[in-house]
Amino acid sequence: MPLNGQILIGQQAVIGSCGEINAIDPTTGKPLEPVYRGGGQAEVDRACVLAEAAFDSYRETSLKQRAAFLDNIANEIEALGDVLIERAMAETGLPRARLEGERGRTCGQLRLFASLVRAGDWLGVRLDPALPERQPMPRVDLRQCQIALGPVAVFGASNFPLAFSVAGGDTASALAAGCPVVVKAHSAHPGTSELVGRALQKAVSESGMPEGVFSLLFGSGNEVGQALVADPRIQAVGFTGSRAGGLAILATAQERPQPIPVYAEMSSINPVFLLPQALEARGHELAEGFIASLNMGAGQFCTSPGLVLGVKGKTLDAFLAVAAEVLTKSAAQTMLTPSIYGAYIEGVEQLASHAREVARGQEGEGPHQCQAGLFVATATDFLDSEALQSEVFGSASLVIECEDLVQMRMVAEALEGQLTATLQLDEGDVEAARPLLSVLERKAGRVLANGWPTGVEVCHAMVHGGPFPATSDTRSTSVGSAAIQRFLRPVCYQNLPMSLLPEALKDDNPLGVPRLVDGQRKA
Repeated sequence: MPLNGQILIGQQAVIGSCGEINAIDPTTGKPLEPVYRGGGQAEVDRACVLAEAAFDSYRETSLKQRAAFLDNIANEIEALGDVLIERAMAETGLPRARLEGERGRTCGQLRLFASLVRAGDWLGVRLDPALPERQPMPRVDLRQCQIALGPVAVFGASNFPLAFSVAGGDTASALAAGCPVVVKAHSAHPGTSELVGRALQKAVSESGMPEGVFSLLFGSGNEVGQALVADPRIQAVGFTGSRAGGLAILATAQERPQPIPVYAEMSSINPVFLLPQALEARGHELAEGFIASLNMGAGQFCTSPGLVLGVKGKTLDAFLAVAAEVLTKSAAQTMLTPSIYGAYIEGVEQLASHAREVARGQEGEGPHQCQAGLFVATATDFLDSEALQSEVFGSASLVIECEDLVQMRMVAEALEGQLTATLQLDEGDVEAARPLLSVLERKAGRVLANGWPTGVEVCHAMVHGGPFPATSDTRSTSVGSAAIQRFLRPVCYQNLPMSLLPEALKDDNPLGVPRLVDGQRKA
């Protein structure tokens, strides 16, 4: 499929009217063709008008139709074949195996939401039939279900060109809920975005969906994104990126005459707690596992273990020695973009100025190479330094030496909200872990035991979210089937004629969805 450098608005493909965008091959630093032109206010208006026009007809599609549409999107992405993988490799420097796996995850989560839509549990149906003879006051007929929120703006992420991008989790969950989507593609991988966008555009047409269900915009600066969030037709936002970017979007959304929810995943250092018995019994193994997790994808994961805590002493020293030895043998890896590389260098320099350097990985020969770094500081220094508590996006981590478990818990209490928190523990650590767990439940969206936070399973139980600043809304997840809840709202229907009720609320339950009837769960 040829790349045309075009914006996709509904079923149309147009050349943008604003600044130029060139993808950069991070392995060479050279620009890639074609040149893309960003959209402006006119393109934003057109996409949002189409999305609003499509909303009612799309949200009223049958569960079967909408599920088939999601399945079709996955099929069309797979049908792109090697063209998609090769373009993504050129734009990101990521290896083929990683991108093939990410494509599988992208299509898998689309099919997960298709299955979810068919099942209908997400409709949250509740029926309280009329009780006209109830004393002292009769009860009217009340029926509740979830409906789609409205058109959604989705921002593609830099570090996942497929799974958190044009047809990623935010788009999949919004479409599953019945919301049209306008995507603002990430400028680091416009070619990859165009390919997936055309696959999605084709699925819209072949599934008989309204034209405005999907549009794809490009923008060379912040103007398109801010205009999209400010547009009164947009009713929610999905974002994965930096804290600064997320807060800017959140501010715009809150300053609107009608504020809207922003589901932004922004910042996390993902603390790992090495409890004494586990550290003594498995210190060597833990050190190797830690460095493997830290180096995965050059550390360019929002769940990379950026902070490790242990009680100072011989066992922690031994852990650090093994971790340093493994790290020094780590080859440099190409980072996703020049700007991510620049921010990584600044972050490592900041760590080096406030903490002791333990080890660095091997230097790279090409541009934008991540040289992994490991640093150590005392708990007191960590608590006194805002710089040490900041996320460094890339393969860099800080080990905190605590005086005892009491101080370890003090550090946990001082942490900002996190996507993950990990406990490395053995049976003898359970009692020590208990008070720590009560803190971590308040601090993180996902608490792990004896694993590493990198790697997020797409399933029903997953939570990829957490208290601020991990996310802008602590009640939500951007991964897993519960992500659909972000783009729904409840409506109660009181005494409506059966002929006007949504199918899910009719007495004979034509959709066959699970329902809560007068407080009793019924299939």
